[in-house]
Amino acid sequence: MKSIRLMLAMILGLVVGVAATWVVLHRVANPTGSAPPASTSAPADKQVLYWYDPMSPDKHFDKPGKSPLMDMQLVPRYADTGGESPGAVNVDARVVQNFGVRTVRAERGVLGSSVIATGSVAFDERAVTTVQARVAGIVERLEVRAPLTPVTQGQALLTLLAPDWTAAQEEYLSLRRSSAPGLDDLLAASRQRLLLLGMDEAQIRAIEHGGKAQSRFTVTAPRAGVIGELSAREGASVVAGSPLMRINGLDTVWINAAIPEAQVARVAPSSPAEATVPAFPGERFSGQVEALLADIDAATRTQTARIALRNPGHRLVPGMYARIEIAAANATAGVLLPTDAVIATGTRNIVIVDDGQGRFRAQEVRVGDEANGKTQIVDGIVEGERVVLSGQFLIDSEASLSGTLARLQGSDAARDGPARPAGSKP
Repeated sequence: MKSIRLMLAMILGLVVGVAATWVVLHRVANPTGSAPPASTSAPADKQVLYWYDPMSPDKHFDKPGKSPLMDMQLVPRYADTGGESPGAVNVDARVVQNFGVRTVRAERGVLGSSVIATGSVAFDERAVTTVQARVAGIVERLEVRAPLTPVTQGQALLTLLAPDWTAAQEEYLSLRRSSAPGLDDLLAASRQRLLLLGMDEAQIRAIEHGGKAQSRFTVTAPRAGVIGELSAREGASVVAGSPLMRINGLDTVWINAAIPEAQVARVAPSSPAEATVPAFPGERFSGQVEALLADIDAATRTQTARIALRNPGHRLVPGMYARIEIAAANATAGVLLPTDAVIATGTRNIVIVDDGQGRFRAQEVRVGDEANGKTQIVDGIVEGERVVLSGQFLIDSEASLSGTLARLQGSDAARDGPARPAGSKP
């Protein structure tokens, strides 16, 4: 009898304990004491724009129920949440603060006054002199034996054995020694022939002073620079007019700068330019744009600007890497935003506009030039509007609007008809 009473007491205690636990859990889950909602249907005082899956908010449905995608209850999107405007969303102020969202005001101004580009130093092709053989002969000795050897004006380059020069000299000296009258014209013609054969005044005077024809002549450098091309070799025969070597001057050099296609309109011939090179840190070399070459590189989408620079001391040499700063031409005022505020999606450019009171919207913009961390906005934003500078995608994620930008891009298709559940037929 006692065992039966003990068993009944234990059963009664177990029932009381289960009931108490249920009551406690019910109060924790619903502290206000109100009944839980039976469904996700919309309140009568709010207009539902569409239902969406919280795990895939870019998918819209026109009826409540379970999502065919994730087997979850669909959530309504109400008209007062900003959903009526594609790309708009309301975000709680505490969320904005926690994310550290920063905004910036669109301001009107003139884009940076310079264009920054990179390029490489090259020879100035206008400062090129070709050394030719004026008469047939044989190269007896080369004084300069390798390309890119620096030379000075008047420096000996090679010794040429020229029989034609010897015969012309003998004729000229013979006329000078003759005392017959009426030879002045012949003497002048013979001297002119020596000049046409390539002899200079100094060589002719040396012949006149020595009174003896010379069979060997030294060819000197007509200008200072470096040997750009060496065609002559010792012992080689040359004909009249054949090039012996080419001398590239270094008093000025070119820099071929790659200008991004979007900034070509800001560069004009005669624009001042300054260059810096890693070899001489802290030094700036001044010049100007001579021409924009009529060709766009298809791979880099850049156009080459030819910039002429003075080269004191011949320190700049071809092949050096250079950073160029070009004074911009035709700078115009416009609405400016930090470049970081512009989201490039590949097909368009978008910014997140802060409309105040925690309301944000994605706005498509048309951009212009970019320089010094600023981008010119041609259309889409007006002066004074506030734009999100950091935290754009955090806003998008927190508001369950990971499809916001996608909906903005697909807004044209959305206007063609109401969204249908996934898998439904039109």
